[in-house]
Amino acid sequence: MNRGSQDLAKLLSKWGIELDPEMVVLALTHRSFAHEQDGLPTNERLEFLGDAVLQLIVTERLYRSYPSHPEGHLAKMRSATVSQEPLASVARNIGLGDYILLGRGEEKTGGREKDSILSDTVEALIGATYLCHGLEATREVVENLLKDLLDHALERGAGMDWKTTLQELTGQLGVYSVEFTVTGTGPDHNRRYSARAILGDREIGFGKGRSKKVAEHEAARQAVMNLRDEHGITTPLGF
Repeated sequence: MNRGSQDLAKLLSKWGIELDPEMVVLALTHRSFAHEQDGLPTNERLEFLGDAVLQLIVTERLYRSYPSHPEGHLAKMRSATVSQEPLASVARNIGLGDYILLGRGEEKTGGREKDSILSDTVEALIGATYLCHGLEATREVVENLLKDLLDHALERGAGMDWKTTLQELTGQLGVYSVEFTVTGTGPDHNRRYSARAILGDREIGFGKGRSKKVAEHEAARQAVMNLRDEHGITTPLGF
């Protein structure tokens, strides 16, 4: 929906910096809206730029903040910070969905709440900020908006793949490999799964989910937490 200058001012107040009004409108223009308006420019080029700027800012921040961590850990932390789900949460925090220009089809199917659209629009606004103000001002905006994500990047990074984290942790502890057993119940259209993480002859984690993957992921998460408590590990999640 179209927004007046006062509404855009509210958005930019939450965003944290003033931007050229035409650049803001472009950043908010989803392709579904553009196609219904005889091919207006879309926000996709700004999204492309913003993604690169975001990656650089977050990568540098993590590199400087965690000097003793290897590349693999930094990559997980970065992914946990700049992937679709966390960026969509940033968008929701500032009410960005209300301002996106969407086509009628996307409007009817709940486009304003789709993680993909929200995260893409955040990247487009980052691209617009970079073009209007340069890298250092954009860095300040990004680090402010992503503060909670950056502050908890280590924990979130470890949680990107709990099974891998569990494997790394058991390797560090020098204990036996963990095996998973999964059982399913219910009809095919509403199948539920339960997973158990077994270390030696004991269960160290249990999880449920609508798929085997989700159930194993939760069982591995619980196993990591239990092993961390059992062995008195104070570094986050075995990293």
